[in-house]
Amino acid sequence: MKREFHLRYRNTQFGFLWTIIQPLATITIYTLLFAEIMKPSLPGHEYRFAYSIYLCAGVLTWGFFSELLGCSVGIFVQNANLLKKISFPKLCLPLVQILSSLINYVIVMAIFIAFLVLSGNFSGLPVLAAIPVIIILIAFSTGLGILLGTINVFYRDVEQTLGIVLQFWFWLTPIVYVTKTLPSFAATFLKWNPLWPVIDAMHTIFLDGRFPDWMSLIYPASFALGLVCLGMFAFWRLNGEIVDEL
Repeated sequence: MKREFHLRYRNTQFGFLWTIIQPLATITIYTLLFAEIMKPSLPGHEYRFAYSIYLCAGVLTWGFFSELLGCSVGIFVQNANLLKKISFPKLCLPLVQILSSLINYVIVMAIFIAFLVLSGNFSGLPVLAAIPVIIILIAFSTGLGILLGTINVFYRDVEQTLGIVLQFWFWLTPIVYVTKTLPSFAATFLKWNPLWPVIDAMHTIFLDGRFPDWMSLIYPASFALGLVCLGMFAFWRLNGEIVDEL
């Protein structure tokens, strides 16, 4: 983890502050572009920072997911030299990535919560509900990451394709826009997106100050469990060929 953290910010002037600067820049841009447009779509939340809170809850969580998935897909290829020289459990690499990304996420969320406290919008006890929601997200990202990361060793187009998929996936998830702004047929279709209930739960926690609908999280949790099993199965079947292919 220390090596990963050092390599990420090596030779940069701001170091780990880039963890904060990058999501902050994204949130600022979307807030300036959409704050007034989306304000009528947040009934009962007419206060000044309502849309910013809605946006932060979604963007920061999506950033954690996309970073974790994006890095996991290329984890074996990027560490090919290490895998060829040293014999160690290959699954240590995704584990290091999970912990490294989680540290970054905790840092930006701590700043976000500090902002909520200072602005008088802290939701209190429901914030703890974010922990099981994030666990589901980690399981989903890890399972999918190990599956795609294993396949990427043999078909390198997977990593390149994922970048495009994530761009579409972002806009198919209610992060910038509000569900109520969508036509009913579009909302019904897009709710099959397993990240939809996860992001919606984060909005409920931080914007509404309530515990999420736990029943709605059964779908992404089941999806995550299936991906973990599928990812581990693919890794187990192809584990012996990974180093040879690299």
